[in-house]
Amino acid sequence: MPLFRTRTAAIYGVDALLIDVEVDMYMGNPKDFITVGLPDTAVRESRERIRSSLINSGFGYPCKAITVNLAPANLRKEGAGFDLPMALGIMGAMGTIPSDAMENFLVIGELSLDGALRPVRGALPVAVCAKAAGIPNIIVPAQNAAEAAVVDGVNVYGVGYLGEVVQLIEKPGSKQPASGEGPSNGFHESAPLHDFRDVRGQEAAKRALEIAAAGGHNILMVGPPGSGKTMLAKRFAGILPKLTFAEALETTKVHSVAGVLDSEGLLRERPFRAPHHNISDAGLVGGGIGMARPGEVSLAHNGVLFLDEFPEFPRNVLELLRQPLEDGSITIARCNISLTFPSSFMLVAAMNPCPCGYFGDPSRECRCTPAMIQRYVGKISGPLLDRIDIHIEVPPVKYRELRSEAGSECSADIRRRAETARQIQLRRGYPNARMPSKVIREHCRLDEAGEKTLEMAVQRMGLSARAHDRILKVARTIADLDASDRVQVKHLAEAVQYRSLDRTYWS
Repeated sequence: MPLFRTRTAAIYGVDALLIDVEVDMYMGNPKDFITVGLPDTAVRESRERIRSSLINSGFGYPCKAITVNLAPANLRKEGAGFDLPMALGIMGAMGTIPSDAMENFLVIGELSLDGALRPVRGALPVAVCAKAAGIPNIIVPAQNAAEAAVVDGVNVYGVGYLGEVVQLIEKPGSKQPASGEGPSNGFHESAPLHDFRDVRGQEAAKRALEIAAAGGHNILMVGPPGSGKTMLAKRFAGILPKLTFAEALETTKVHSVAGVLDSEGLLRERPFRAPHHNISDAGLVGGGIGMARPGEVSLAHNGVLFLDEFPEFPRNVLELLRQPLEDGSITIARCNISLTFPSSFMLVAAMNPCPCGYFGDPSRECRCTPAMIQRYVGKISGPLLDRIDIHIEVPPVKYRELRSEAGSECSADIRRRAETARQIQLRRGYPNARMPSKVIREHCRLDEAGEKTLEMAVQRMGLSARAHDRILKVARTIADLDASDRVQVKHLAEAVQYRSLDRTYWS
């Protein structure tokens, strides 16, 4: 049969779209191997890999011309994952595979010259695509089987060589499908590597981080070098509420399409991303040559994005954080396609108070002039600062606290309180940090004393409307930690103090 069709999928953003691979074989020069349907360079080069793979696997290569169509033809195709479906299409046109054998299979994989299958990006979104399309079986490289198998309702077969694929297609019962960690098999998050028990002192900072974890708030820590800002940030992910299966699946999809997922499959703990301050704008929010890839803000989805030495990041790069901080997603527009990546992360930023780091330090002298300090902190714009809910000062740790034998509270205890408060918020429909403006008055009602306190804070500190809303959201989180139905004056007062630090350095 000269015409044969297989099915695969192409990655667009964090999703996969079904692609039909049509192979036509006809009399002509065997060197004529034409691929149509907007293929990129990697797809066009697949003809050389396919030819060597078929010959070295013992299936031979036809002495005819070949045309491969990747439909729909108006969508760009990129990557080496089309090797396997194209090779199977050629084998089907040669008569090696029965004409109806591929009806219940979706295949993806890169071929090496000896017929071995190499791993590809995006196996998890491809499995989701197969389930949505009603395709019961999916064939992927063995290294991708664990991540694809977390999708229930699809039989995932991980194979190592082209010969195994043919055997599986001809005898579907010859191989058992892979099993993954899904809701039907149980999902368990691993224990955090870093614990708050290791942190001495800094009780005020720990309290602020607990509030941030409970409500999903962004936080900025200001303090001299060596005060423990990085140590606190690394332990922050360990006090966040545990990942649900839906969150783990969504986060794993992002890491899968970015090609940074390990062989264990489903992510079991919240991501912690800490890019260096020399990162480019494309590296932070996504982009790149060809099809856009997720950036650090998307890789930190449902987790923590830690930006150390905050003012050292280029200002134009920091300003790109505005959209993801506000919307929980980032849209990357190209001339022919626009892709949206999820980026609902918690920002944890740390910075020194001045270039030398010792402004306000009681034991060390700051050698920076006021103009130098203003230039340094001025790299962080007011609109970006407004999107950070909590600002705290992290002073140097006193010697007695550093050498104290008294045990600090462990991360597990803090996490339990944060999870209890988060459950209260989810019954309202969303974490407090994502509370829509139209319902703030409903969930953050104040009594007369609270109204006067908030009015005084807004007038004296010159706060914006956005800062006003964020104070109310933080106060609501503090009330949830106290299991209080109403926002009381003490909750509001504590929330206001977390907005006072910016007036110390930015006024």
